Amino acid sequence: MRDQAMPAALNDGLRAMRPVLVTAVVFGFFVNLLLFVSPLYMLQIYDRVLPSRNETTLIGLTLIAAFGLAVYASLEMLRARLLVRGGMIFDQKIADPIFDAAHRGTLLRPGAQHETALRDVDVLREFLTGSGILAFCDLPWTPIFLVACFVLHPWFGWMALLGGGAILGLTVLNEFATRGPLDAANRASRVAGQQAAATFRNGEVLQAMGMLADLRGLWRRRHDDVLVRQADASDRAGLIVAATKFVRMLLQTLVLGAGAYLAIHREISAGSMIAASIIIGRTLAPIEAVVGNWKGFCAARGSYRRLRDLVALAEPELRRVTLPRPRGLIEAENVSVAAPGSARPILTDVSFRLEPGSVVGIIGPSAAGKSTLARAMTGIWPLLDGGIRIDGSDLRHWDPQGLGRHIGYLPQDVELLDGTVAQNIARFADADDADVIAVAQRAGCHELIQALPDGYNTVIGTSGTGLSGGQRQRIALARALFGDPSLIVLDEPNASLDQPGEAALMRAVADLKRSGTTVVIVTHKLALLAEADRILVMGGGGLQTCGSAEHVLGQVLGPRPNPTLLPTGIRAVPADHNGADAQRNAG
Repeated sequence: MRDQAMPAALNDGLRAMRPVLVTAVVFGFFVNLLLFVSPLYMLQIYDRVLPSRNETTLIGLTLIAAFGLAVYASLEMLRARLLVRGGMIFDQKIADPIFDAAHRGTLLRPGAQHETALRDVDVLREFLTGSGILAFCDLPWTPIFLVACFVLHPWFGWMALLGGGAILGLTVLNEFATRGPLDAANRASRVAGQQAAATFRNGEVLQAMGMLADLRGLWRRRHDDVLVRQADASDRAGLIVAATKFVRMLLQTLVLGAGAYLAIHREISAGSMIAASIIIGRTLAPIEAVVGNWKGFCAARGSYRRLRDLVALAEPELRRVTLPRPRGLIEAENVSVAAPGSARPILTDVSFRLEPGSVVGIIGPSAAGKSTLARAMTGIWPLLDGGIRIDGSDLRHWDPQGLGRHIGYLPQDVELLDGTVAQNIARFADADDADVIAVAQRAGCHELIQALPDGYNTVIGTSGTGLSGGQRQRIALARALFGDPSLIVLDEPNASLDQPGEAALMRAVADLKRSGTTVVIVTHKLALLAEADRILVMGGGGLQTCGSAEHVLGQVLGPRPNPTLLPTGIRAVPADHNGADAQRNAG
């Protein structure tokens, strides 16, 4: 059955907030009712206390007003706290499912910046627990003040109604006038930011080859485009905001003028004039609050739409039955694979069978689909057609997290995470120190780690900052071996290794073979295939040859290696003067 937590994540979060929001609206009724304390107090002061000069009445009215304002402040505090607690519940309901959705969305559509979904959760929560939502909770009670204005005098009611409508209309006009330019500016800003981030990631290349000025110019042109679009939106918004301020100030002036006129003609008292001025201000306050928080509302609305689109893209995981630990039998049948977000196949109609405990090499020229096959075998990239089974169960039948604990994967581009060396090796799970050290020794990197400034406690920066390529690759190998996985996939595992590192890798592969682990090695160096039982030769997006290592290497290399380029793209290079096998793939 489907796990409903993911598709219903947004609904669950909003449903959890619903009682809180209803309570906030109900509290809003009493809060807004208590806002009449000030105008009624002023009305009594002008119409009762000043004419009678009665100090006892003044003290009594003041005490009553102070009590009412204290209740008002208490309700405001309780309402704010209630929203904050509701926001925490909302976050607990939605944060984890959105984190998982962002992960799946990144796999399905790389480069789409799904990691910003976590910020979108914060934006939505902050709006639902801040002053913005309070403004919307108070807005339904505006008619109370409007009725009070009409009670004082119909002129005041119509002035409040027309003034509030004008301010609200200008706000809506501002939204429509600036939405297009702001959306275009935001898109251009994201493009400029991505280009700048890519530039800084490749700072060494830019410095070495003098590319900084040209890339800075490219960023500047995109950045200027952002400024132009933002200026257009700001110009439109500035005109409308100025008109809004004019309407509000003119209304306040007209209220006092009309009140004075009505007081002169004895249609209202002086106290009613002051009270009307205060009540009309209270009538417009929720509308002005909505106007002031309109930007936050638009941001929350945009965050909600992006989260909704992400949830729609990252379909919910199936709640799968937990299968037993696999032995490492891998079967592929008519497999076709494309890059995420593309319908153009990279691999087509690939079929093979890997026995448990075997060591399998995957060779072939560049762009033959070797890394694509490795990603498909580990479940990283989805299949267009066909199926891959582990111990007879289709990959789609396995729980991804459960299966992941039985898989070791060393990608071609090694990425280590921000944390200690020990945490990276243990895959950030709680693990005994002895287990971490044992797997590092098995991977042949214990001495390397001991040579680091703080050993296993050395903190690695993002992407392995501070380590050489070879050090990152050897630590990533230990990470792949952690937990005694049943299947280990190594994609160009020696790309950054020196001769001692390659020797340690070879020992690790031999040890894995003895322990009965299925090992898949994608490589250009045939020396790594010394322990191989089978070899898959890839080419042209398909499987060209598959068989025993002795048979396939005999076909590929012939009886005697020679330096000519072979049909499969493998170039045999004589061993170096130390006797090391240096046969390499020229592709």
